[in-house]
Amino acid sequence: MSTATRSRPLTAPSPHAPAAGGARRRSRTRTRLELTFLLAPALVLFVGFVLVPIAVAAYYSLYSWNGFGPLTDFVGLDNYVDALSGDVFQSAIGHNLIIVALTIIVQLPLSIGLALLLNRKLRGRTFLRMVVFAPYVLSEAVTAVIWLLILQPGGFVDEVLRGVGLGWFVRQWLADPKIVLYTLFVVITWKYIGFGVILLLAGLQGVPAELREAAALDGAGPWQATRHVVLPLLGPTIRVWIFLAVIGSLQLFDLVWIMTLGGPANASTTMVTYLTDHGFKRYEFGFGSAVAVILFIICFTFALLYQRFALRRDTDGALTRAVN
Repeated sequence: MSTATRSRPLTAPSPHAPAAGGARRRSRTRTRLELTFLLAPALVLFVGFVLVPIAVAAYYSLYSWNGFGPLTDFVGLDNYVDALSGDVFQSAIGHNLIIVALTIIVQLPLSIGLALLLNRKLRGRTFLRMVVFAPYVLSEAVTAVIWLLILQPGGFVDEVLRGVGLGWFVRQWLADPKIVLYTLFVVITWKYIGFGVILLLAGLQGVPAELREAAALDGAGPWQATRHVVLPLLGPTIRVWIFLAVIGSLQLFDLVWIMTLGGPANASTTMVTYLTDHGFKRYEFGFGSAVAVILFIICFTFALLYQRFALRRDTDGALTRAVN
């Protein structure tokens, strides 16, 4: 017998190997069954209330249908062409984009400033937070009615302006096509600023105080510490807020519909008010479905691109931390 043969260890197959493999298979099967059992209800709801309505709307959009009787008048993509080539719908898209731009340019800095202020140790800080967040709790219908009364001719806003000597500044706030959209934006900001502040306050709780103290020891002032330490660490929260704000601005409906019905002269029409006007008031359900599909494509495309280029690094980091 050679040396190589004598030095090779003789190992017998373990009797527990088949049992261990069977246990792993049973464990994987059990995990799959648990996931199926837990996800099935949510999946059924998602398919029934999201995917099926989208498919039905896409199907209806290919017909000229008033909502009554069978679908017989097939028009193909004509509804999409009519919508995208219509001046009113193009204006509606422009109005939504204006609201999106104003939201990012005005609401975001205002939300960050208020959040930084309310994160400091102030007397009555809890009360101030409640005051800022209270409008968000109100329903859109209640908010719209309140501001309709405030902004009506001779209403609270007009009387306050006259009382402080600014009577020349009084306008037809909801009847002037040049300013109605910006008036609505003021109402939107008052209504939703609290959500942004609370979200950013939650993000500020994750900023370690030690970093700000270290920055102060290195000679950084309050503004420098905020700019170079707090805001970068608040980046993931800000990006989530931007995503929610843009989607909400694209789907803006309740306040506009109750306060102006998209008027005057379509000066405040949004994509959803345009959809509602044609789909439900004029009984053009096929055309309204085409507008709904266009709105869905816009929102879905933005969500995918934003996830790909803005939120991906946040979710990748979260997954990495969870795995580690």
